[in-house]
Amino acid sequence: MTPEDAEAILREYFAPWVQRLGLRVEEVGERHAIVRLPWSDDLAREGGGLSGQAMMAAADTATVIAISAARGGFVPMTTVQQSTTFQRPVAGKDVLIDVRITKLGRTLAFSEITLTAENGSEPAARASTVYAILG
Repeated sequence: MTPEDAEAILREYFAPWVQRLGLRVEEVGERHAIVRLPWSDDLAREGGGLSGQAMMAAADTATVIAISAARGGFVPMTTVQQSTTFQRPVAGKDVLIDVRITKLGRTLAFSEITLTAENGSEPAARASTVYAILG
């Protein structure tokens, strides 16, 4: 799967409000994906930091891209569990979402996600997900 293939998945399978996040696929591999969440004042919360809801939605969406890459294409799937820990605020910078599939089974997929502000050295957040593969 190429980044262009992954971008097509974003356009075809995600709701309009997810598409308005402006996610861009930077890299896809056998069991990973890196997706960029561009900074937008529309996603900032009171005080100017990027909202946690936007980061969680971006991490969840990027996981679909990583699972699709690992399976060789999109299949229906749904989030079973997502746990996110926020470690530091992000303001005025894009966020890179690095998804690593830790286990890919026939009906479940597990991932670990690191969200880092562009040019940052420390994670802004970490997440883990479990997905049910429906197709």
